[in-house]
Amino acid sequence: MSAPSMKTHIAQAAGFLAALDQSGGSTPGALRLYGIPESAYRGEAEMFALMHAMRVRVMTAPAFTGDKVIGAILFERTMDGEVQGKPAPSYLWEDRGCVPFLKVDKGLEAESDGVSLMKPIPELDALLDRAVKRNVFGTKMRSTINLPSASGIAAIARQQFEIAARIGTHGLIPILEPEVLITSPDKPKAEALLRDALVRHLDALPPDRQVMLKLTIPDVADLYEELIAHERVVRVVALSGGYHRADACQRLARNHAMIASFSRALLEELRVSMSDAAFNAALAQAIEEIYTASTVKV
Repeated sequence: MSAPSMKTHIAQAAGFLAALDQSGGSTPGALRLYGIPESAYRGEAEMFALMHAMRVRVMTAPAFTGDKVIGAILFERTMDGEVQGKPAPSYLWEDRGCVPFLKVDKGLEAESDGVSLMKPIPELDALLDRAVKRNVFGTKMRSTINLPSASGIAAIARQQFEIAARIGTHGLIPILEPEVLITSPDKPKAEALLRDALVRHLDALPPDRQVMLKLTIPDVADLYEELIAHERVVRVVALSGGYHRADACQRLARNHAMIASFSRALLEELRVSMSDAAFNAALAQAIEEIYTASTVKV
């Protein structure tokens, strides 16, 4: 299928994105949740091999298809890996109907002015060239907001859109993820400031550029209506942000036209010790709950 088909699927299909992009810093925690302690592996190579095996188990599960999981965000090593003898991005799109995205950020700077900007991304252009060759559709990059600081949030938005412009020159659709932390002491105010900053940058985008947005589920339902309707936005997706699945789904269902892009909330009940039947059933249940919250609104 062609790239325009990927764009149509992401822009219009009912469903949600699976975030399978835990990187070096977050992988030990993800493996612990899966039932694999740090004592079970030595070094990064073994750790990432176990993580890849988990991701393959998820991606090859019967319920993990583009009928409900319309896209998947991958870590760089997952992009470079194989699933059933195919490059992971090709397997996702050709065999499962899921549009592949790549996480490109390299983690966060220390908090300053109430926010944590992204660290520099060395060799970004080379990484993007590899992503294009591997049939990846878009990218994702995360920064975080703790306090409702107008200047800090302006810096977050500026950095996200500057890097998005570089990504766009490679023909990829960037997902901007300025995450408002659910522990923020004034989350609603931070979210309102973020919305306004994003609108300003979206309005300034050239007509040939579009982005996606990955945002924390807002405390005020439908706060992001203007972003969702903006002609420069392909789609707005929601991160679970540490909310457990039931809570995240309940919150998401109150936000019309916003779909999920969950990680922990998707995988939280899966364990390495499960039989394939139990694993597949638990994943299917999670997919159904998240799909429903993404498509059936209250």
